[in-house]
Amino acid sequence: MAAESDPDFELNEEAPLGRLPGFGPIGVIDIGSNSVRLVLYERSSRAPTPLYNEKVLAGLGKGLSESGRLRDDSIETALAALRRFRQLADQSGASKLDVIATAAVRDASNGQAFINAVTGICGDGLQVLSGKEEAKMAALGVVSSFWRPSGVVGDMGGGSLELIEVDIDRLGEGETFPLGGLRLSESSKGSARKAGKVAAEALAASKGLQAAQGRAFYAVGGTWRALAHLHMHLTDYPLRIMHHYTIPADEAFEFCRKIVRSDPAQIEGIDTVSRSRRPLLPFGAAVLEQVIKIGRPSEIVLSALGLREGHLYESLPPEIQAEDGLLDAAGELCDLRSRSPRHGRELGPWTGEVFQALGVDETQEEARLRVAACLLADIAWRAHPDYRGEQAVAMIANGAFIGVDHPGRGYLALSIFHRYAGSSSEEQLPVIHRLVPSRLKYRARLLGAAMRLAYTLSASMPGVIPRTTVVREGERIVLHIPRELAALDGEVIRRRLDQLADLADQASTVVVS
Repeated sequence: MAAESDPDFELNEEAPLGRLPGFGPIGVIDIGSNSVRLVLYERSSRAPTPLYNEKVLAGLGKGLSESGRLRDDSIETALAALRRFRQLADQSGASKLDVIATAAVRDASNGQAFINAVTGICGDGLQVLSGKEEAKMAALGVVSSFWRPSGVVGDMGGGSLELIEVDIDRLGEGETFPLGGLRLSESSKGSARKAGKVAAEALAASKGLQAAQGRAFYAVGGTWRALAHLHMHLTDYPLRIMHHYTIPADEAFEFCRKIVRSDPAQIEGIDTVSRSRRPLLPFGAAVLEQVIKIGRPSEIVLSALGLREGHLYESLPPEIQAEDGLLDAAGELCDLRSRSPRHGRELGPWTGEVFQALGVDETQEEARLRVAACLLADIAWRAHPDYRGEQAVAMIANGAFIGVDHPGRGYLALSIFHRYAGSSSEEQLPVIHRLVPSRLKYRARLLGAAMRLAYTLSASMPGVIPRTTVVREGERIVLHIPRELAALDGEVIRRRLDQLADLADQASTVVVS
């Protein structure tokens, strides 16, 4: 095998093995009322992966509600950040750098002068979004990162709050309100209770919130994510992934009321929230309290993706937009970390036939989760055999996947855990199993057992399992192996088949045909 000490070995740094080919890197700079952020993405795709992410708290929206102008010190901080961001984008080889500005820049009387300065640093292409455009981009971020979302998207920034209905891929009419955290904290003179009254008055006639009744409210924005992070800590939630974290609306309402009526410094667990976010936490809670009171949603669902990802999604061709973001992300990880990506793709149809033989019914969502699990089945093969299950669980539980809720993420992790560890007892399962309903736990055991059989048959190599079939014949589950592969039959194969069949209370046998 080639090594760096081998004179014939040459490391190709222009095409690193840990990266995927494609149009990229691409960058997006988001100039908000509180922060200026650069995200460099690996490439343009249905599930974009950040290469680099940095923000600077420039506070462009500070004092804007009183003076109507961007402050000189905030402008200086923002422009210094933009010069650094431009340099980072250039040295990464970014093929594209988009710049988006929101409430503070569009509302300031000296906004045009700032725009001219930004253009001088970043070049042409700065897009200053209107309130409705900002709502649309946030909604597209949710469309791109959730499986068939239905409800109302709310994006709370430093200067404004945008609301818009979303129903799978249909968007409503966006609304914007002067209810950003910075603006509220200044206009209410630092009183979260007063801010709540301002929010209640502003939102009373919102058409967007009327569409939220009994549906999900998708919360976008750093302040709301900080609020949810605190809730996670206080409830000892077994996962630390913010995207798709869900809180029942009644519980979220009481939690927000408590935050609004408390001294921020005395809030239990406040140390888990970054210092930069703590001052605005009560104002985020005040707005969310009124959103729940007026809109009466069924649940609050946190989105880690929003404006920037919506912007990228809008630029994709329709055929790429139509792809499944979860399967795209799982497929990329399969390509990067599996012994045979083709084998991972063969597992999906093969396990579908196995489930059919076992009499296991699946919903459309369960079927896509099974296919995603098959793509992830071999991502931990380089780990020590004793720890492959543990490592796979960690990678899946904490991976940057989109299009999957937390119970679904738990199903993916448990499936791969059982693929390595077998049908373990409840006490041996990783903590994420607490999020998985019984129906999915059972299917995860079945899928793990089917994978164990498949990998024993194929030694993780492609082209083998499609030549075998698992079918029900009378009262038995039968594995058919073609005669040219007859040597694969043996004690270990029959044991793995028995273990799979036992989970479905079936007998089993192997037939070489």
